[in-house]
Amino acid sequence: MNPMALSRRTLCAASVLALGGCAATAPSGQAPSAAAVAQLSPTGKLRAAINFGNPILATRNAAGEPQGVSVDLAREAARRLGLPIELVLFNSAGNVVEGIKAGQVDLAFVAIDPVRAADMEYTAPYVVIEGSYLVRNESPLRRNEDVDRAGTRVVVGRGSAYDLFLTREIKAATLVRAPTSPAVTDMFLAEKLDVAAGVKQQLEMDAQRVGGVRLLPGRFMVIEQSMGVPKGRTAAQAWLSSYIEEMKATGFVAAALKRHNIQGAAVAPAR
Repeated sequence: MNPMALSRRTLCAASVLALGGCAATAPSGQAPSAAAVAQLSPTGKLRAAINFGNPILATRNAAGEPQGVSVDLAREAARRLGLPIELVLFNSAGNVVEGIKAGQVDLAFVAIDPVRAADMEYTAPYVVIEGSYLVRNESPLRRNEDVDRAGTRVVVGRGSAYDLFLTREIKAATLVRAPTSPAVTDMFLAEKLDVAAGVKQQLEMDAQRVGGVRLLPGRFMVIEQSMGVPKGRTAAQAWLSSYIEEMKATGFVAAALKRHNIQGAAVAPAR
């Protein structure tokens, strides 16, 4: 074969591969409508609520800056929307919901719960996590089913998904509310309560920190973490729903969980 023809064929093949590679990595999600952009940026920027009350979603790095899967998702959403981003920091899910209701934020990362649906529009979940119980080593409680008994005092973070769930489900035990989810274990110990309820990963870290405690086997609930916007912003909800499905399908969410060394969370199934 003519060397020049071979060179041209090689160049063409390389060009096709290069174009294919570009197509494979180009964003394939739904472009945001003007209405979606307007609903997500009434102040000219995307104000995203970051909740440090759930370590699966967000923590602080060594420099004190927010990091985590919710931070990554918020920044990528802002990039695709062509908006500047403002990370609005909270210490509890309850405060995030109040921030949504007060118009302080345009986007939140929250657990799906029917009570919260009165004030916000949800996407499908992007991460599924577990709720667990923590007890002292000498506690007679051995199973999750043992907890809901008269005289048992269960401490939970005020306004958290666990608080909302247990408020509906607990029939005999007494709920005691800590100011935030990270404060649950310390309050459990200080006030000599019977059970601490919360994110399994947070309770596992607390158990290593304080000693003398153990988690009950299994889980008492599954929590679906979603993206939420203020009630009525349906154009924003529609675009975010498409966005979050792409982030799950392309491995973005899984990669973020791995990058931030998150254990005990799974990428939610596609919807």
